[in-house]
Amino acid sequence: MPMSDKQQLHRKIMVCSFTLTDVMLYLDSHPDCQEALDYYHKHKQMLEQSVKEYEDTYGPLTAMGVNDKNNWTWVATAFPWEVGES
Repeated sequence: MPMSDKQQLHRKIMVCSFTLTDVMLYLDSHPDCQEALDYYHKHKQMLEQSVKEYEDTYGPLTAMGVNDKNNWTWVATAFPWEVGES
C-alpha cells in the first residue's frame, strides 16, 4: 500500500533526524571536519523545513509544536506515529 503524503513527510523527518544524530556523533570526534559540518547544516535545515511543513499541514509533530494560544491542539488530531491515520 502506498504511503500518504503525511506518512512520506513523517518518514523524511525521521530520516533527517537519524542523519543528524549520526553526523553529530561523527562531529564529536572530528570537530574540525568542515565537510561534516556543512553536511550537518544542510540536513538540519532540511529537518527544520520538513517539521514546519508537517506542522503547518497536519498539526504539531510533538507537544512542543503546539502554537495555538487558546487550544491544546496536541490531542486534536491523530498522533504522528499512528499508522493509517490521515
